[in-house]
Amino acid sequence: MRALRLLMLLMTMVASSILPDRVLLAQPAANRLERIKAAGRMRVCIWPDYYSITYRNPKTQILAGIDIDLAGELGKELGVSVEFVDSSFARLIDDVVKEHCDVAMFAVGITPSRAAYLRFTSPYLASDIYAITSRTNRRITDWQQIDQAGSIVAVAKGTLHEQVMKGKLRSAQLVVLDTPFAREQEVQSGRADVFMTDYPYSQRFLASAEWARLIAPPATYHVTSYAYAVKPGDDPWHTRLERFVADIKRDGRLLAAARRHKLEAIVAQ
Repeated sequence: MRALRLLMLLMTMVASSILPDRVLLAQPAANRLERIKAAGRMRVCIWPDYYSITYRNPKTQILAGIDIDLAGELGKELGVSVEFVDSSFARLIDDVVKEHCDVAMFAVGITPSRAAYLRFTSPYLASDIYAITSRTNRRITDWQQIDQAGSIVAVAKGTLHEQVMKGKLRSAQLVVLDTPFAREQEVQSGRADVFMTDYPYSQRFLASAEWARLIAPPATYHVTSYAYAVKPGDDPWHTRLERFVADIKRDGRLLAAARRHKLEAIVAQ
């Protein structure tokens, strides 16, 4: 009997020692908002070549743009530091779904293919599509001449322009290149006639590329709304981001940041 009592006591002690771990495992994992606050940092995916949005100056390595400013505002509200994680439109879905960052904040266009994997906030910007050609190009002088036999249209892989132009072009040849710089080089060299981009990125060329010429559509061509993107399935985190977007629209921070970076023309209210 004494041996039996000792055995039961030993089993009770063992059970009590492992019970907390079992209970802990049974508890639901903290949501991302709680994890961000506990860690004291928010990881933000950016595309560092996106002029006026999340652009890293190649000389100073300093980041600037509307979403650099607004990510800082969100970090202040949450009481955490902001860690920027380099990404791109080609890597966007993988980086967000595999949790390389907590949120993508680089004017991510809302498209059906992305919405199948990502969850978006309400839009805060919206842009049509624009074309950039060289000043020496004589084939294309206006928008109607882009989709003609013999014309070559360049887009960057993974961008919304790749998807849109695949559906829009009927006669011109579409070339899909691995990087934005590759599409620019194709146009500058004359191997392509135009490359397609949006309003923010086009401003970089108007400001700094002497060889470039902007061609705007005569009417609305394909307006895309831009938002922040997160991994689906975390309602508290998405709700907090939705509140942030609503707040910056209401209190003027969005418009002020847009004006600093000359993007007030595409602010979505």
